[in-house]
Amino acid sequence: GNYYNQGEIRKKELEQSCFLLGIPASDVTVLDHRDLPDNPAVEWDTQLLAAFVLKHIEANNINLVVTFDAGGVSGHANHISLYAALRYKYSCFEIFILFLCLGCRVLLLESVNLFRKYISVLDVPVSCLLPTDALFILTEEETEQARRAMRCHRSQLLWFRHIYMLFSRYMMINSLRLL
Repeated sequence: GNYYNQGEIRKKELEQSCFLLGIPASDVTVLDHRDLPDNPAVEWDTQLLAAFVLKHIEANNINLVVTFDAGGVSGHANHISLYAALRYKYSCFEIFILFLCLGCRVLLLESVNLFRKYISVLDVPVSCLLPTDALFILTEEETEQARRAMRCHRSQLLWFRHIYMLFSRYMMINSLRLL
């Protein structure tokens, strides 16, 4: 992301964050394309993004993709574009066959309403009762690891992201649905 011309800084922050999560830099791909700008107000070209995603899946023998749902969790246009690209590609017959042959599944991170988003651990009972295809509830140790990884993104740590790290259910609870 080169939002505010911070592309190189954000790339380093991403690599540092991934390292803390046990993901080596060699497994991190940063896509820098002029038609896919890092901008929360810009909706990306669905077909172009879908082609990049498919190429990456094929080149790396990926069998599971986790992305955003239609709400993008925060309404971020780039997040929603990722969902739209996978939805577009997944609905095309050729890609459906390819996903079937590769055994690649797509999980969508479920967007929840604002109240549930910020009740933190209190959302566990609700999340357990609602239907979902996968539910991840992190331990205290895993949640702290996620917070450390978030803190690596210093250029993006505005005041409201500190509140997010303290109270958002997404720091410890993630419900996903199959595409």
